[in-house]
Amino acid sequence: MTDPNLPYTIAVWLIPLVIAIVFHEVAHGYVARLFGDPTAERLGRLTLNPLRHVDPIGTVVLPMVLAIVHAPIFGWAKPVPVDARKMRNPRRDMMLVALAGPATNFVLATLTAFALAGLLLVLHGVPAPVPPFTLARFAVDNLGNFLQINVFLGIFNLIPLPPFDGGHVVQGLLPRAAAIHYAKLARYGFPLLIVLLFVLPMISPQADIVRRFVAPIAGAATDFFFGIANLGAA
Repeated sequence: MTDPNLPYTIAVWLIPLVIAIVFHEVAHGYVARLFGDPTAERLGRLTLNPLRHVDPIGTVVLPMVLAIVHAPIFGWAKPVPVDARKMRNPRRDMMLVALAGPATNFVLATLTAFALAGLLLVLHGVPAPVPPFTLARFAVDNLGNFLQINVFLGIFNLIPLPPFDGGHVVQGLLPRAAAIHYAKLARYGFPLLIVLLFVLPMISPQADIVRRFVAPIAGAATDFFFGIANLGAA
């Protein structure tokens, strides 16, 4: 039986997810440009236009499927191209470029918490509307989901393996010889992603890295930000 609320559910998850992913990717390209690499800018990727960043599978299909089955929502966009050879200090600068994405997600989560607090303060005491859909409810749900998504994306991308941003940080911290060997894992980035997200959880709950490690940290951080947001309803 079709869920009558499915279009609404998809809308209030897909919209904030796309926005969070776009800001994440643009942050990588912008910081790369600051360090001397204009590749992303030259290819037109320093834009908030989602059409320049959307990956059909990672940004649209997968999140919609997860929304339909009521699973945690996540996704990815087309990676912003970065050329470390054009940077002034490639090893250090690549680490900062990698960290720019998660840092942007955490900044967005912070701003969203305050925005949600303000909105709840405005709505506090307003009688609940009879219609099931209102712009106020739509705004609150989008902001709440935007907060959760940014927190999860920020922490999720710090996993210290390629193709995650945390993998680039590890590569920059390793001795140069070890970093060269570690970088070779990047060619297996997508298979590693599939193994991490789908294969390991099917093999054993104990091997589910996302549920065992990422989710508890993201949950605690999300609770903290929602604590700020709920000041508006106090």
